[in-house]
Amino acid sequence: MILEVLMEVLIPAIMAQIIDKGVAEMDMAYILTMSFFLVLSALCSLLFGVLGSKFGSEAGAGFATNLRHDLYVKVQEFSFSDIDRFSTSSLITRLTTDVQRVQQLFMMSIRMFVRSPMMLIFASVMAYRAGGILSAIFAVIIPILAIAVLILVKITHGYFSAAFKGYDRFNQVVGENLSGIRTVKAFVREGEEKEKFRESSDYIRYNFTKAQKMMAIMSPMMMFVSYGCMIAICYFGARLVNVGSLDTGALMSIFTYSGQILSSLMMTGMIVVMYTMTKPSMERISEVLSFSPTMDENEDGEKTVKDGSVVFNHVSFGYKKGSTCLKDINLEIKSGEMVGVIGTTGSGKSTLVSLIARLYDTTEGSVMVGGKDVRDYNLTALRNSVSVVLQKNTLFSGTVEENLRWGNENATEEEMTKAADIASALPFIREKEDGFKSRVEQGGANFSGGQRQRLCIARALLKSPKILIMDDSTSAVDTATDRKIREALRRDVNSMTRIIISQRISSIEDADKIVIMNAGTIEDVGTHEELLARNVGYRTLFETQTRGKD
Repeated sequence: MILEVLMEVLIPAIMAQIIDKGVAEMDMAYILTMSFFLVLSALCSLLFGVLGSKFGSEAGAGFATNLRHDLYVKVQEFSFSDIDRFSTSSLITRLTTDVQRVQQLFMMSIRMFVRSPMMLIFASVMAYRAGGILSAIFAVIIPILAIAVLILVKITHGYFSAAFKGYDRFNQVVGENLSGIRTVKAFVREGEEKEKFRESSDYIRYNFTKAQKMMAIMSPMMMFVSYGCMIAICYFGARLVNVGSLDTGALMSIFTYSGQILSSLMMTGMIVVMYTMTKPSMERISEVLSFSPTMDENEDGEKTVKDGSVVFNHVSFGYKKGSTCLKDINLEIKSGEMVGVIGTTGSGKSTLVSLIARLYDTTEGSVMVGGKDVRDYNLTALRNSVSVVLQKNTLFSGTVEENLRWGNENATEEEMTKAADIASALPFIREKEDGFKSRVEQGGANFSGGQRQRLCIARALLKSPKILIMDDSTSAVDTATDRKIREALRRDVNSMTRIIISQRISSIEDADKIVIMNAGTIEDVGTHEELLARNVGYRTLFETQTRGKD
């Protein structure tokens, strides 16, 4: 790009020599010789320009690829609380829209931020050599433009920043609508969803419109200054030519140099405008890259989990500062036990078991797995020893086999068959024409809710974990199938600690112990028979579910 600029500023100088020496003295040999150098300079400028554009495009695309990669890798390090802090829609916006805008700025910058300053410097030097005092006009113009651009940048930055935050809300509205389209249509909420979309879209439009209106001043202002500069050069240059202080060829070269100087100023102004528009995106990307995850991977931590015992020691937890979901929890689970957890909605059941796999860290107290604090383990080693089947069952596009291998990528077909049999998923898998090779659509849309739950249980079992946590993961399964799964879990994986969260007492009544949660605390712990005998609430719920009594 520097060579391209050198060739471009050399061309007017050669033209001036052709006019002042070749044409003025009618020296045809000199004209032809200098014309050869003129054409050569033009061709070299073209070659360097093409190469600059090629390398710039490759660098810009590579930069965006690396940036997306680093952002995605960084997000993988986030804990659940970190993702909650940024929100899913915001992270998607940063990985897509924000990166795209930064890429555009980068592609413009690596070319223009080199080309424009170099052109400004070289053209100014050549203009001074050709016109002397006439070049002082530029010393007046450049500061005026710089001040005007800085004022515009300061005014418009706030609008662009607000607009990009609006993209977060926009993506959230679209994402919720598309993922929940069946619910939207079932409740005939299309009108309300359209209004939410319109409001989020109009917010972005309003802020961009305000910013672009301010930026629209840039172009006429630049043109006004450019034409004013040309008029001044014409007037003062003509006077200098008349008195013999300036040659005609030199004046023509000054016109060319002035065009190059003003063009470089306009290009610099465009970069500044683009930078102003992109700065909020840069800040949002930088916020993710510089964010320190709240949960340490603990690379040097313990890599072996001794057994599946779990101890909650005065554990308290809150998702946000000042709030408390769990209060002073004390609970001991022996290795190999089957433990049921039951309680009203919002009582803290899911929060309790999420601390075992260290999806969140406790606010107070400690969680012990295999006799050690979960924070003392290497995070990967801990989670490889704890399988969690969450309330929301997620399958990924691919095949049944590929989804099951999330539990163990080296699992044999025999191992997959056994895990699917325990989870009562084998019958419907075999009903499929391609068996384990059957296609799974995005989100498992071509499987029923109960089938998705059973596939997720099989996937968790393939990890052969020390602890298996099933968070209401048979809620969409009929009671007969639920019973088969429980019987298989007790019969075939009895060395594994099994923690089952359920709203149905029938799903946990044969557990070694049942934990009753209430408002973030443990209300009672005991076997099914013990709780029936002493806990009125548990007995009432049991009678309601089994006999239909009020």
